[in-house]
Amino acid sequence: MTETALASVDLRKVYHSRGAPAVEALRGVTMEVRRGERVALLGRNGAGKTTFLKIASTLLKPTSGSVALFGIDVVAQPDRARPYIAVVPQEGKPFFHLCPREQVYTYLRARGLSRETAQSRTAESLERMGLTEVADRLSITLSGGQRQRTMVATVIATEAPLLFLDEPTIGMDPFARRDVWASLRALTQKGSTILLTTHYLDEAEVLSDRLYIVEHGSVLVSGTAEELKRSVGGTLKVTLANGASQVDRFRSFGECVTDGANLTVVVLPHRLGELMELAVRSQLTATVGPVTLEEAFLRAVGRSIDEE
Repeated sequence: MTETALASVDLRKVYHSRGAPAVEALRGVTMEVRRGERVALLGRNGAGKTTFLKIASTLLKPTSGSVALFGIDVVAQPDRARPYIAVVPQEGKPFFHLCPREQVYTYLRARGLSRETAQSRTAESLERMGLTEVADRLSITLSGGQRQRTMVATVIATEAPLLFLDEPTIGMDPFARRDVWASLRALTQKGSTILLTTHYLDEAEVLSDRLYIVEHGSVLVSGTAEELKRSVGGTLKVTLANGASQVDRFRSFGECVTDGANLTVVVLPHRLGELMELAVRSQLTATVGPVTLEEAFLRAVGRSIDEE
């Protein structure tokens, strides 16, 4: 099996609707995911993330370009590619007439796993997702977060070579999200590869080996979280209360952003002392913190990930 789990080249998708202008959802996306990696696609609603996952998982055909999974062309040979993948679709729901135990077990049996293996993996994945107490309740009686955990449990139980997860932790509480993170880390330690989309920047930062930021159907930047944060121009941000009126005095330290009366300066560690001395002389109160992935996203896209 090739060391490249997924490779797309100049992938494009145009949606045509009668009486409406064409919508170009993907505009030449080229990316690569290596075996054993956890890679996140970041972008606002409508950026093209879900369209990319649908094409890569054989659910949608591209207008042009190519995607290969472990060297298999997903357009030319979708039936060969499907056994290698498992998918958590965006806002996917378990079958309402099945309980979580039946949902996971039935899916595994449909994929060809033996009865014994399906039973053991079902029990393990339900426990990982904190669903043991509700494992035999009908899915229709579960909360939204429990249903989402059931979907994730179903997919992680496959231990498929490549997992696609579209907003996998949406609707989950913080504890359930961390259970998902731990399970995904364990899967990659066993050899699985994961490509996920998420709106949670903290999730992308702690979970992913590499990130791609997508906007208007194109990849803007890619790299590790640390690489993207360094692209902002520093690793520390200093917020100066009521410092906006003195922005010109601080421009030499790094990128400056005003927010009402306050001023935020992105600075490298070796210049922090000098900046703080100037803040004291200017009688400004300073708060120091690390640059976050949100700053990198704002720099790349020009707006918040939640902004429509």
